[in-house]
Amino acid sequence: MDGTFSENDLSRVVAADKAHVWHHLSQHKPYETTDPRIIVEGKGMKVWDQHGKEHLDAVSGGVWTVNVGYGRESIANAVRDQLIKLNYFAGSAGSIPGALFSERLIEKMPGLTRVYFTNSGSEANEKAFKMVRQIAHKRYGGKKNKILFRDRDYHGTTIACLSAGGQDERNAQYGPFAPGFVRVPHCLEYRAADQGAPVDNYGEWAANQIEEVILREGPDTIGALCLEPVTAGGGVIVPPAGYWQRVGDICKKYDILLHIDEVVCGVGRTGTWFGYQHYGIEPDFVTMAKGVASGYAAIACCVTSERVFEMFKSDASDPMDYFRDISTFGGCTAGPAAALENIRIIEDENLLENTTRMGDYMLDQLGAMMDRHRVIGNVRGKGLFLGAELVSDRDSRTPVAEKQVQAVVSDCMAQGVIIGATNRSVPGFNNTLCFSPALIATKDDINHILSAVDGALTRVFG
Repeated sequence: MDGTFSENDLSRVVAADKAHVWHHLSQHKPYETTDPRIIVEGKGMKVWDQHGKEHLDAVSGGVWTVNVGYGRESIANAVRDQLIKLNYFAGSAGSIPGALFSERLIEKMPGLTRVYFTNSGSEANEKAFKMVRQIAHKRYGGKKNKILFRDRDYHGTTIACLSAGGQDERNAQYGPFAPGFVRVPHCLEYRAADQGAPVDNYGEWAANQIEEVILREGPDTIGALCLEPVTAGGGVIVPPAGYWQRVGDICKKYDILLHIDEVVCGVGRTGTWFGYQHYGIEPDFVTMAKGVASGYAAIACCVTSERVFEMFKSDASDPMDYFRDISTFGGCTAGPAAALENIRIIEDENLLENTTRMGDYMLDQLGAMMDRHRVIGNVRGKGLFLGAELVSDRDSRTPVAEKQVQAVVSDCMAQGVIIGATNRSVPGFNNTLCFSPALIATKDDINHILSAVDGALTRVFG
């Protein structure tokens, strides 16, 4: 068969997809009798499927990625021009876009200095884990090797990243996991009572639970603490007041490296360049992926402080002294070329300001929607990264059935609006609707999303 097909007849494409493509996060049994959805085109915040149906995308490519929207010719042109000049060379050498993007990125991250290029968020987190482990051997005789992670947080799909994953349904059936990863409690204030926590000063209390784990394990065994600034797939959890300041104090007290996973929150999603910058945190590692180039090219980064970097260059005569690691596709030049243009767009179009303004508006409107729908137990978010937790009873905060949550998502899809929901994350608590429209969202876009959700909640719950 040749490679041609008619843009007006995608039946061949659908048939090829059904026969050969293994979709992510998907049960394929229904595709034996129905067709998968093929997304054919995107422009701004809208996408069109194989039937020509238009959808408003309120999840930026399904997984919080297309921050500057679809159809950006300037990014495509930047990538094309770079690929013709030099498409790839291994990361043991440098490249023009790699150097220039690193410089621009570090300008946005005071206190950090070094960028290690990889090809995915999972891989970026693995690099940080490996650095922590190597530091443990170089400085502490191998002892300070444990990595703390938080309940409900997610750091990727590899076995090591799942070992640091606080979402039990994502982890199920993939063990045994790597040793040396230790879970600490979450900080979801809405469910403070479930933890037996005090109502007052919950943020500091939640952080103190981390210290209790450190003392139980032994501070001299803990190398790093890995956290999302705002928990994403675990329920869109915004940290409570006082939490991050106390976390920072704890890390300094016990000489624990702080690793912030910005794969979702990074590059504008919360209204600042990085989510941690809302809270005065001084991280040692920051990892990022999705929004770095808005999905126009594959790129991820593990960014470190100079203090961390210096630990890997102390003795040039020692053949084991440096970070003996490589990421093949971290040497691709398309990623940093796209990322440079992505940053320019965010700056020139004032998208951080728009994200804050539209995020505040959407959060207020979701709050108002609670008056009409008692099934909404809690709304929360930061910038254009928001969630609405659905409960069958507000007093007990009992989660609604997951099938009902998915029915709301499906109803919105039928209306031509794509929203998300916590999925295969926390057993019994996959009950939060998730919203992450592109940073270009207008008030009309937000109202369109909210109208779809309002109608869906009415039809599903009455």
